[in-house]
Amino acid sequence: MPIDLMAGTTALGAATESIQEPTILLFDSGLGGLTVFEQVRRARPDARYLYVADDAAFPYGRLPEPILIERVIAVMERLIGKHAPDLVVVACNTASTLVLPSLRERFTSSFVGVVPPIKPAAAATRSSLISLLATPGTVARAYTHDLIATYASACNVTLVGAPNLANFAEAELAGSAVDDEAVSREIAGCFVTADDGRRTDVVCLACTHYPLLLPRFELLAPWPVTWIDPAPAIAKRVLHLLGASPPEPDRMSKPVRAIFTGGEGVSTALRHSLASRGLREVAIEAMPLSGIAS
Repeated sequence: MPIDLMAGTTALGAATESIQEPTILLFDSGLGGLTVFEQVRRARPDARYLYVADDAAFPYGRLPEPILIERVIAVMERLIGKHAPDLVVVACNTASTLVLPSLRERFTSSFVGVVPPIKPAAAATRSSLISLLATPGTVARAYTHDLIATYASACNVTLVGAPNLANFAEAELAGSAVDDEAVSREIAGCFVTADDGRRTDVVCLACTHYPLLLPRFELLAPWPVTWIDPAPAIAKRVLHLLGASPPEPDRMSKPVRAIFTGGEGVSTALRHSLASRGLREVAIEAMPLSGIAS
């Protein structure tokens, strides 16, 4: 049975009463975690939020696993030491499946991670044909195969490793158009028709970048399917750990800061895009990959 990477540490345990105005740090290799931020902020609009994009090391899939683990631990040590969050949401499938156990061993902070949404997909399918759309690294990882064996053994699961979708999502947020044909090529393998006429009816979005492209997916899909985004489940887990938001009149007025560890791609267009999502403060805290993980 795979470990539950969305479980918290004992630092918070099961919430019995709400933590007032908690500080929540959301962490991703890039901008995919914005999809998680949106859902978590709806659940706890009173919280103070800090969004961190480790763009100096993006994409994480290119890093050898030992280097990635060392990198995330080093960056997290600096962030936790400086910002003292009540809860850290690791809004990245790659980091969650590889690094969360090490983070929980090293830090007393509570962590919530994200995993491929195989379990809800198996519950939702009617055709028993599911596709998992993920990065090539997530598709190949033993953890993903363990999830399938545990929760979707009665289904036919097609694994689709999309090498470019995360970059496409980052480009669109920065104001660069991505060709429909290029997106179609990335998702084409998700759509399977069995010999008996059954078709894929559920697609798991196993990278937090992918919901940023969901309107494109829906437009380009050869037939309608249910797209499962793990972000709502993460928001529910945050509520379980921190408690519900107390009623107050101006709960979402706190500024949200986005921090980049590199900042090369922080353009005017991207700043406008972030501001439209509620992240109106942008800062660069340089953490070069060569200087932190080697």
